[in-house]
Amino acid sequence: MRGISIYWRLSNLYFWFFALLGGLLPYWSLYLEGQGFSYLQIATLMATIQLTKIIAPSVWGWLGDKTGQRVRLVRVGAITGSLFFAGVFMEPGFYGLLLVMLAFTFFWNAILPLYEVITLRTLGEQKEKYGRVRLWGSVGFIGAVALVGGLLELVPIQNLPWLLLPVFAGIAVSAFLVPAERGERKPPAPKGSLKAIVTHPAVVTFFLMNFLLQVSHGAYYTFFSIHLEQHGYGKLSIGLLWSLGVFAEIALFLVMHRLTRSFTVRQIAIGALTLTMIRWVLIAELTDVVLVLLFAQLLHAASYGALHAISVQYIQGFFGKYHHGQGQALYSGLTFGAGGALGAWLSGFLVDGFSTSAAFWGGAAAMALAIVITWRGLRPPPAHGEG
Repeated sequence: MRGISIYWRLSNLYFWFFALLGGLLPYWSLYLEGQGFSYLQIATLMATIQLTKIIAPSVWGWLGDKTGQRVRLVRVGAITGSLFFAGVFMEPGFYGLLLVMLAFTFFWNAILPLYEVITLRTLGEQKEKYGRVRLWGSVGFIGAVALVGGLLELVPIQNLPWLLLPVFAGIAVSAFLVPAERGERKPPAPKGSLKAIVTHPAVVTFFLMNFLLQVSHGAYYTFFSIHLEQHGYGKLSIGLLWSLGVFAEIALFLVMHRLTRSFTVRQIAIGALTLTMIRWVLIAELTDVVLVLLFAQLLHAASYGALHAISVQYIQGFFGKYHHGQGQALYSGLTFGAGGALGAWLSGFLVDGFSTSAAFWGGAAAMALAIVITWRGLRPPPAHGEG
């Protein structure tokens, strides 16, 4: 009974956290477009979702490692982030909204890196159950995308912030259902050990690979919905296409343990990067062909699912018990943060100067570079962590 209770508690926050992403990512750029912002302004505002990941996870990860109070920090992030998001209802204009988004995401982006550590530590020796817990995040994403997309067919896009309020409430409640920690502080790490890990050639390659992966996703997270709308797709159709990608991700999480037994980390990474490059080319050139677009969205299993799954294990293998939190923060900050923000801005310039298709070609170019770097430098992580 205890196992079921812990599994449900851990899964619950993933569900609501990614439900908010499901309500934001597909529709926020359309909301901003409806508010009259330019493509470069939309790219800048969307980039803030990633930008604060450069600093926030490192600050919160350090606090989590130092105090051992990760659950309490998750609760602070959930409540404070929700309060700052309320500034959206004031319709503060571009610079005001930029400040609101920066403040909101600084606290909101604290949640996931801390929670990944909480989940893995709570599971203990049963780390193979991580995929089953994490897939509830995907379920939350899909549910929110479909529900919000359907509602936006009935009400104007300007109502989007109101539609997100119940999800914020779900995050706040679920943060208080997380099992409490004992508040243990970690023992001091061996001197110079973090520097030795971060400068390891395989770790440098790992971060470069993921940085370029997120640069390539800039066009997708910022302009995919606008790209589809330009090609005549309705909001519900846009939402369902986003959902299809996450369905593929769920399917992959369920079989990932078999893939890791059959293929090396390097083989999985190169295969996933290649499929991601193909995905961006298909979206750039064949958006009007529905079957091709459906196939491209199924490749989300490779471009997000496979690479994220091996990355979580990679960090645990290289950073070990002393630096797990900081390793997770670096992964989030350098890749999703710096890579995602740069990708969003670059895609904004490409869309403003050329077209939405050009932005996806830029993503394909980033993947070509990532394939070369990964081919040359990626090595498997240690089995039990070096830290």
